[in-house]
Amino acid sequence: MNESFESLARDVRACRVCQPHLDHPVRPVLAGRSGAVIRIVGQAPGTRVQASGKPFTDPSGVRLRDWLGVSEAQFYDERLFAITPMGFCFPGLDAKGGDKPPRKECAPLWQDRCDKALSNVQLTLLIGQYAQKWHLKDRAQKTLTETVRRWRDHAPLHIALPHPSWRNNAWLKRNPWFELEVLPVLRERVRMLLRTATMTDF
Repeated sequence: MNESFESLARDVRACRVCQPHLDHPVRPVLAGRSGAVIRIVGQAPGTRVQASGKPFTDPSGVRLRDWLGVSEAQFYDERLFAITPMGFCFPGLDAKGGDKPPRKECAPLWQDRCDKALSNVQLTLLIGQYAQKWHLKDRAQKTLTETVRRWRDHAPLHIALPHPSWRNNAWLKRNPWFELEVLPVLRERVRMLLRTATMTDF
C-alpha cells in the first residue's frame, strides 16, 4: 500500500538535507492531499513564498490561476490541487537577483514518492524545464519552447507550461500560439476535472 500524501508531506516539511548548502533557514513548501486530482510541479519557491510558507503567493500565482481559470479558493483547496515543486525550499538568489535552480538533492528524494502518494491525479502541470525534463524524460525536447509547443504529445495526463513569472512576458509575446491554442484546452480540462471531483467527492 502506498504511503499517504499527508504522511509524505510531514516528512518533506521535516527535511533538512539542503540546509548546509543554504544561507537561510530551509522551509519546505508543498500542498495537497492524497485525493487531489490536479498536480502542479514547478521549479522552487521564491522569496515571497519563502516568507509566506504557501505556494504561489506572488504575481506568478495570480497569472497561473488565470491560466487555469480557477479562483484562489479553488487553487488552494488541497482536495483538488497538489503542489509539489522540483525543489521544496527556496534555493537563494544568483548574482543577477534571479532565483537559483532547485537544489539537486531534492527531486531524487521526493518526486517518485509524490508520484506514488498522489495516485488519484489525472492531470499534472509541468512548469519549466526542470519539471519537464524530470517527468517527461526523453519526451522532453531540447528547449522549453519546443516541449510546450508539443503539448499534445503529453496530454491529457501532462501539460507542459512556461513559468508564469513576469520574466517570461517576452516569451509570451514571441509565442502567441500558447495563449491561443494551449490555454483554452487547459482551462477546459481543469474545469471538467474540478467539476467531476466536486460532484463525486464533496
